[in-house]
Amino acid sequence: MEPESAVTTCYRHPKVESHVRCTRCDRFICPDCMREAAVGHQCVECVKEGARSVRQARTAFGGRISTVPAVTYVLIGLNVLAYLAELARSSVTDRFEMLGAGLVGPDGGHYVWQALYPAGYHAEGLVDGEWYRLLTGAFLHLPPTEGTFGILHIVMNMVSLWNIGRVVEAQLGRARYITLYLLSALGSSVLVLLISPQDPTLGASGAIFGLGAAYYVMARRLGADMRAVNRFMVGLLLWLAVSAAVTSWEGHLGGLLAGGVVTAAYAYAPRDRRRTAVQAAACAGLLVLLVVLTVVKVSSLKSGMA
Repeated sequence: MEPESAVTTCYRHPKVESHVRCTRCDRFICPDCMREAAVGHQCVECVKEGARSVRQARTAFGGRISTVPAVTYVLIGLNVLAYLAELARSSVTDRFEMLGAGLVGPDGGHYVWQALYPAGYHAEGLVDGEWYRLLTGAFLHLPPTEGTFGILHIVMNMVSLWNIGRVVEAQLGRARYITLYLLSALGSSVLVLLISPQDPTLGASGAIFGLGAAYYVMARRLGADMRAVNRFMVGLLLWLAVSAAVTSWEGHLGGLLAGGVVTAAYAYAPRDRRRTAVQAAACAGLLVLLVVLTVVKVSSLKSGMA
């Protein structure tokens, strides 16, 4: 009878001789399968199993820690893409105007809004069932054809989104951050609908005001030095007041209020297993409230048009 071979091989690569054991499962592993551990080496499977059992680091608001503001990048990209689409549509409209085929109604009015901003907030669109306008309007901006303010509109908003969004996303995590942004955008459109439904609006500034409110609430919750934060908030409120003549203060205020409510729910939810459920319930409650207010207002507008 031949004696058993004393050669030991890697359990994942049977043809490779190995004399090192995984410190966790005690199986032989080759250099390709070795992963450094606190003591000795572990195999690939044990490292993966250990990673699953390790609790993921979380921020003070329950979000997963991430060093890349991916959602902010995506939001800026979507706004820029929508802007380029507006420029293309504007160019086509200008050609029609040059050919004498402008979009003119029976009353002699040019339907420029419907031509350039078909997805912007507009009460008539909501009455017609185009509810997507409540959110899509937050991704549209005035093109250069509207004068100097046209290009400044998107530049100022994207710079603000870049500066504030990165800070807020790092603290909230991606899921909570995008929820905050969208609810702020929705709150912005709903307040415009409630107060001045006849005014068509667009732009990301309502959602950005929501991020500004989030920045303030988070700083207070974390016990940060409030002097710089208070100056930021005073500047935000001054801009809200000064810009009222040329922008939609209703939209800015709506985003500010919605963002503050959402972030307060994030910040003051109990820090235990109930936290995520409480935060989700608060966001769902705000969403339901905004939808109900919209339904009531749109029904009232329909009755007035009948």
